[in-house]
Amino acid sequence: MQIWPAIDLRNGKCVRLQQGDYRRETVYSDDPVAVARRFQEQGATRLHIVDLDGARDGAPTNVETVRQIVEAVDLECELGGGIRERATIETLLNATGLDRLVLGTSALKQADWFRKMCHEFPQQLVLGIDARNGMVATDGWRETSQTSALELANQFRGLPLAAIVYTDITVDGMMSGPNVSAMAEMQSQVLVPVIASGGVTTVGNVQQLAAAGLAGAIIGRALYEGTITLPEALSAADDSGQIRTTKTVS
Repeated sequence: MQIWPAIDLRNGKCVRLQQGDYRRETVYSDDPVAVARRFQEQGATRLHIVDLDGARDGAPTNVETVRQIVEAVDLECELGGGIRERATIETLLNATGLDRLVLGTSALKQADWFRKMCHEFPQQLVLGIDARNGMVATDGWRETSQTSALELANQFRGLPLAAIVYTDITVDGMMSGPNVSAMAEMQSQVLVPVIASGGVTTVGNVQQLAAAGLAGAIIGRALYEGTITLPEALSAADDSGQIRTTKTVS
């Protein structure tokens, strides 16, 4: 199972929110680039980045910080948050060196456009499904739709998606453990890899998700709070992916 350590960006800083609430923010570092380098030193081969300002405002905001992170490390990097236009997709993939992008709000609200983008950028787009009590949330988690997580996933069957990132908002940042049953159900219903997000706190949580058949897990606050170390998570997941060598490390 893949392990994706997370860097959430707000105002250029590395932060974490509780349940996606912008009023419940903890700042962990003023230097996200240093955080990314530390993850690589600890054995990471992948990195999940979220532009929280972009998710809220509808367009990526921390692009320069993202570019600096990607240039500084030799990791497979993905970014989510506010990616809702074709020009944005093209710019982020070409100008920052990102490997793939996570789209959520646009998939729900512009389904036909999202399908077109998946065909134009095969295996470079990830469907981001953020759910509150099983229902899809959008616009930086401020709105909750009437569409279930499984219903949204099934709308895009057969598309050349890189993966699905499935986040349970109710446990995100709460250090209470992941919603393993919901994650396992999603993976059992789709043919693409499902990356579990939200609540991963201990080595046992990682083992539970791996045993449930998840393709990967995103870990954020637990790494910053020290309830699990990255080497422990990688070992528990048996994530021995090869480090990429296609980027220039600065």
